[in-house]
Amino acid sequence: MKNREHIIGRYVAAYNDFDIDKMVADLDASVKFENISNGVSNMTLIGLEAFRTQAEQAKNLFSERRQTIVAFHHQQDQTEIEIDYVAVLATDLPNGLKKGDKLQLSGKSVFKFSGDKIIELTDIS
Repeated sequence: MKNREHIIGRYVAAYNDFDIDKMVADLDASVKFENISNGVSNMTLIGLEAFRTQAEQAKNLFSERRQTIVAFHHQQDQTEIEIDYVAVLATDLPNGLKKGDKLQLSGKSVFKFSGDKIIELTDIS
């Protein structure tokens, strides 16, 4: 379980640093990523390249972003983390949010593992 926490900690640190290469370092080539917001799945990606492309696009939306891990919850082949999230927009968004607006929310991420590789990642807010 400690190794999973270490891997997840590296992923979150890389996310906070906008370092896409380090974000994908522990992802399986066929990783599945899903984003769920307000109970609705609004994005599903399959494969490392699809994840990398989306991560590169998403990093341009923020001038600052920080996930803070609040808690780890381990199950057999997965670990769920509770997170606090703060970000500052770098651009205007179609939903009316403006450049410079600060976002704050709590959520969770579920990391499913095969060995030391992340095979599924689900972000829930």
